[in-house]
Amino acid sequence: MSVHRLTIAVPVYNERERVGPALKELLSTTFPVEVEIIIVDDGSSDGTAETIASIAVMDNVRLIRHERNQGKGAALRTALAAASGDVFVPFDADLEYEASDLVRCLEPLIDGETELVYGTRAFGSHTAFNFWYVMGNKFLNLWANVLFNCYISDLETCFKMARTAVLRSLDLRANGFDIEAEVTAKLLRAGHRPFEVPIGYKARSREQGKKISWRDGFIAIWTIAKVRFSG
Repeated sequence: MSVHRLTIAVPVYNERERVGPALKELLSTTFPVEVEIIIVDDGSSDGTAETIASIAVMDNVRLIRHERNQGKGAALRTALAAASGDVFVPFDADLEYEASDLVRCLEPLIDGETELVYGTRAFGSHTAFNFWYVMGNKFLNLWANVLFNCYISDLETCFKMARTAVLRSLDLRANGFDIEAEVTAKLLRAGHRPFEVPIGYKARSREQGKKISWRDGFIAIWTIAKVRFSG
């Protein structure tokens, strides 16, 4: 099945300092297929909306605003419902990921090798947030691999690129960061196994605005188990 259009979903919440450079990088990236960019401003209150409006003026860019902050999961579900591309992928506007890696992730889909690609991060001393952040990610991968009898390397990656129809079939409900665990668990439960492509990554610090916390890790553990053992 060929790829005609890629929808890139950009969930944004209070990222005034980083959203501008991230969007400029994304908009300057050349893709081998038609691209639609859906930016979901999730109730930002720090001037993020004004920054987006000053940059995103291209015909293939659409801006949707949530009146109040609902969470990353809610923003992605809004974008997924509005997507017109036959392939869908999130892109965090926080400069932790490189837009050029989206092109590399797209290649196996274009070649017809898979319907699902994960951009797999390599954590090193210059890319990791801290020790516990990396260990938490490794434990979540182990947890999912044991429960679903599979092997995946990075279930929390932002770059989950898949056929839009596949993602819509999952009946996603998470509103927060647990959307990452829910997507992966429901894909694994449905029998999908991601084609993993190595990508670059540079985690920012808490002082630089990183929002995910240890509480989200426990929620992810529960989410994976709930999906695995639900009817």
